[in-house]
Amino acid sequence: MADTDDLLIDRTRGAVWLLTLNRPTARNALSTALLARLAATLAAAEGDEAVRCVVLTGGPEVFAAGADIGELAGKDEAAALADPRVLHWAAIRRFAKPLIAAVNGYCLGGGNELAMACDIVIAGDGASFGQPEINLAVMPGAGGTQLLPRLVGRPLAMKMVLGGLPLSAAEAHAAGLVAELVPAAETIPRALALAARIAEKSPLALGLAKQAVLAAYEMPLAEGLAFERRGFARLCGSADKAEGIAAFREKRKPRFVGR
Repeated sequence: MADTDDLLIDRTRGAVWLLTLNRPTARNALSTALLARLAATLAAAEGDEAVRCVVLTGGPEVFAAGADIGELAGKDEAAALADPRVLHWAAIRRFAKPLIAAVNGYCLGGGNELAMACDIVIAGDGASFGQPEINLAVMPGAGGTQLLPRLVGRPLAMKMVLGGLPLSAAEAHAAGLVAELVPAAETIPRALALAARIAEKSPLALGLAKQAVLAAYEMPLAEGLAFERRGFARLCGSADKAEGIAAFREKRKPRFVGR
């Protein structure tokens, strides 16, 4: 898949792809076209056995400042209900491989929803996170009201959604929205280093472990524990598990193949 002007794809790191949102004049607003390209790129990464982890970032001043206001202005209720963006967002959230967000600058509205769709968020110390849609007399429409309470709790989510108030990077880290807080210049290098470490693991184990953690948000505890156990049992019969045990015993680096 070729680069487009608004989404840059760096494939030079072997098992890790680096995707960069690239609409600087629009503050990386998430247009329908950009979301479609991102969803298609992630689908390509998922279908490529050589890719084991993806890092998603934006610019130094703005990760993504929300939806495209020009598109939003022209939407009525019928258009919003039939919006193809819903399918693009669902595809992004279904991405089966580890997805890391490297966030600098403003991460607002759809940008914050995109970060929450990632598995791990690494943030620079100058980043800010928010759901300011209420200021335009609308509300989050791509998961903000559902994902945010699960990550930061109901009271803080209500403050952000109803008040349109952002969190600093430090506040977002303390609240659990951000996994690691680093100096801004180290955001992408740290995300890439973590991605490289993750990419060394068994891709089969990575996929099943990601599914199990996400299931914790969807299933009652008993069902989630059963789901986890089925994944564990499946991995016990895998070639990668045999290789992992052999490599541990032989004190060497394992060679995982995803089977």
